[in-house]
Order: sequence, then C-alpha cells, then structure tokens
Amino acid sequence: MAKKLFIPGPVDVSGDVAAKMSEPMIGHRGKAYAELHARTVENLRKLMYTKNKVFLGACSSSGWMEAAVINCVSKKALHVVNGAFSERWHKISKAWGKPVEAVSVQWGSAVKPEQIADKLKSGQYDTLFITHNETSTGAMTPLEGFGKLCADNNVILCVDAVSSMAGVKIEVDKLGIDVLVTGTQKCFGVAPGLAMTAVSDRALERSKSVQSRGLYFDYQDYLKYDAKNNTPSTPPIPQIKALDYQLDKILNKEGLENRFKRHRQMAEATRSWAKKKLGLLTEDWCGSDTVSCVKNSINADLEAVKAKLSDNGYIFANGYGDLKGKTFRIAHMGDRTMEELSAYLKALDEALGL
Repeated sequence: MAKKLFIPGPVDVSGDVAAKMSEPMIGHRGKAYAELHARTVENLRKLMYTKNKVFLGACSSSGWMEAAVINCVSKKALHVVNGAFSERWHKISKAWGKPVEAVSVQWGSAVKPEQIADKLKSGQYDTLFITHNETSTGAMTPLEGFGKLCADNNVILCVDAVSSMAGVKIEVDKLGIDVLVTGTQKCFGVAPGLAMTAVSDRALERSKSVQSRGLYFDYQDYLKYDAKNNTPSTPPIPQIKALDYQLDKILNKEGLENRFKRHRQMAEATRSWAKKKLGLLTEDWCGSDTVSCVKNSINADLEAVKAKLSDNGYIFANGYGDLKGKTFRIAHMGDRTMEELSAYLKALDEALGL
C-alpha cells in the first residue's frame, strides 16, 4: 500500500497528474514540444503574476539557485541565512568563489527590510538572496519592501520560493523580484526533476556583464532558446506534461485564490494543533502556510514515532539538520485536503501518545 507523504517534498502526486507522465514521448525539438513549452511557461507566468522570462530546467531547484549566483553576482552577494536552505544558498555563493556576506537570523524567525537597509545602501553589494519559505524551520519571510529597497540601490533581488510557490500568492512583478526559483515537487504537486525560474530584464542585463557564467545555467543561452519555446539542453518532457496538466487544474478548476485559501486553512489548523499540544519553533508573525515546524517539547523518540506512523500508512518528517530530534515538520501543501490533514493529526496524536 502506498503511504501518504506528509513530508515537505516530494509530495503525493494525484493519479491523473501522474498519468500524464506515462503518455507517449515526443521530440524536444519539434512543434509539439514547442507548443507544450509555450503553454506551460505562459501559465507559470499567470501563477507567478509576472511578465518576466520563465525558464524550465532539468534539475532540482538547487540548480536554479546556483544559476542565480552565477549570473547575478558581479560585485558582492548578501545572503539572509535563517535556516538550512538559506544557508545552502550562501554555501553555493562561496563555492563559486563569489565575494559574499551572510546576515544571520535566528532559526524560526525571518528578516525585515529595515534590518538590512543600511547594508544595501552602503553600495558594497549587488545581489540579495532571500529564502521566502525556509523549509527547515517553517518560517515564511514577508517579501513586501525588499524589491523597492533593492531597486533603489541597484541590487538584484533573488528569492527562493521552492516550498511556497503554488501554495502562497507571490506577485513577482509587484514585489520587484528579479529572480525567483521554484520546483515541481512541493506545492505544485508534480514529481521531482523539473525546476523553474522567473528572471527579470534587470537580472538578464546583469548576466551579460558577469564573466564565467559556465555552460549549463547561462541565462543568455536560455534566453536564445526561449525565443524558440525551447531549452538549451534536453528538457524533462514527462514532468513538463504533468506540470502543464496540473497548471490547468490550478488555474481553471480549483482557481488560484481557492488554492491559496486551502493552504492557509490547513496551515492555521496545523498551527492550532501544534500550539495546543507541543509548541512551534516558528515565531507567530512569520509562520509558513505550506510547512509547520513543531517542537518536540515532550522529548519523544521521533524515530519510534516515524515507525508507528509508517505502520499506519504515513511518511513522517523529522527535523532537518541540526533540528533533527528537536523538531518535526508537517507539510500541508500540494493537493492535500483538510480531511487528509485532520486524519494525519489524529494519527500523530496516537503515535506521540498525546
């Protein structure tokens, strides 16, 4: 029996979405693929509320995180680090030998524009990296104000929305986001292997002046192929077919506002349960609508909890990295319903002995 995934990615894929991946293969340089690509990109723009270029990549979202570093950092990068995945982005910049500085924020919290305003006004930095939804801590950074601050200081704003896009409303153009990174395996409810990035004209112009952009993730190369509704290298066609189908469901059947509302309701129910039973790692003002990080305040054996839940048909998510054993995470994203979440919370009560 297949177990239900309550981990923050990959998520369960609905049967009709998964079935699209078994359709006959098409050539990636033919008309059929160009039409598929164009339709998928246009619907992603609607979901992202943007007119920016949207590129598709046969990679995990980490690939597009690396691309943002390669293409946008010319002078010095400023990374906000408030969890394991924002820390990972900082490590990518260092691995590329970029001049870089990190602003450390307590795990479970988020950054506000005024906390980094003086740094950006100093003229030292040309790129800012923020993780919108820190999957390791359940903290979601409100993005309002960062775009204007960056634009006023000639700084490119790069945002990791890997575990929030398609579950939370992110108006890319209105917020002034230059580079947004996301992937299929979380809120989109599609299998892993496909990642997407939205790139502004400002970021594309910056890319032209950056030396050593590599080959696989060169924005300028993607731009050339975008004009032909294609990609520089072979795209993951089965995942794109599934995403195309899922985007139609999201936009035209469930509706964006209904999808965002459903994610918010599941988050509120999870947070209410956690506060009554164990407590949350995340501060109230920046709680995520897609994943909650719960304190293990009773010092439960989380490996034993995992085993009990597995016997009951669920996959459980322990804390990530340094938080393993101290916290656990509940994903409420993708096509998950309130009824399914309620059943999982009841199973957690039993497994934890609450």
